Amino acid sequence: MASVKIGLPTGLPAYAYIILIVGLLVWFLPFPLAGWNRKTPQKRDSRWRWGLLLEVIAFALVWLVPLWSRSLSPWRIAPSVLFLLLASLLSWTGTRALGRHLRFEAAVDADHQLIRSGPYRVLRHPIYASMLCLILGTGFMVARPWLFVVALILFLAGTEIRVRVEDRLLADRFGEEFREYRRNTAAYIPLLR
Repeated sequence: MASVKIGLPTGLPAYAYIILIVGLLVWFLPFPLAGWNRKTPQKRDSRWRWGLLLEVIAFALVWLVPLWSRSLSPWRIAPSVLFLLLASLLSWTGTRALGRHLRFEAAVDADHQLIRSGPYRVLRHPIYASMLCLILGTGFMVARPWLFVVALILFLAGTEIRVRVEDRLLADRFGEEFREYRRNTAAYIPLLR
């Protein structure tokens, strides 16, 4: 007669769920609070959607694990919390600095201004940096290592598409002023242009 083992699932501890939920909510909250600019833009470039698609696939890969069956190594908690805090800080300060220029799509208006205050002093695309921190924060907590690596590659490819599309729009709109800003300011990863 075979014995049957009955045990509790090893899933994530309750505090891990709390960290993830709070981290995601605090990161997301400034976007609906700031409100999106929904006016018809002067110029837009729809190629940003390809980048967004890759980013969405990357986030889906990170979450491609039943959390109730995932154990949590203690070393994963600290980087998760750190990256979730950075993601939240960048999303709050980035949306605040953008103000009325916050858009979901890659576009510029006739009265568009080149924002260089707040986190835009250090990064040209701090909201993408916040998304990178978000995927790192959630990935360290829940992702399988090989899926995490694939997700990061896809995320970075998608973000590069979006950065290049937006940089082209801004260069067309602001000319040498933007090119100088781009030469002196990292895109979304500090110290990398």
